[in-house]
Amino acid sequence: MSEFSVTLPSGKVWVPKFVGEIDQDKCIGCGRCYKVCGREVLEMVGVNEDGEMVRIGADADEDDDDEYDKKVMSIANVDNCIGCESCAKICPKQCYTHVPVAA
Repeated sequence: MSEFSVTLPSGKVWVPKFVGEIDQDKCIGCGRCYKVCGREVLEMVGVNEDGEMVRIGADADEDDDDEYDKKVMSIANVDNCIGCESCAKICPKQCYTHVPVAA
């Protein structure tokens, strides 16, 4: 099975790797990846004491921060990913797994 690839003007072949998953156990919720991605691929979620992920919406109260044990990054819109891997490059905890897409 072949992978999707792009031939750059230099002649070099580039195989984009798209976000596959985020290791929630490693993620510290720093938000660096969110800031570097302009494609709305990621969103911050809260993890409650039961280990359930709860979406943190714009309409959430500021007091809601107290109900989460921690905050982590989550993949919200995987189809928006362009395979640049900027999120993985800036992540201080190497939480990201990227995969090529079959052509």
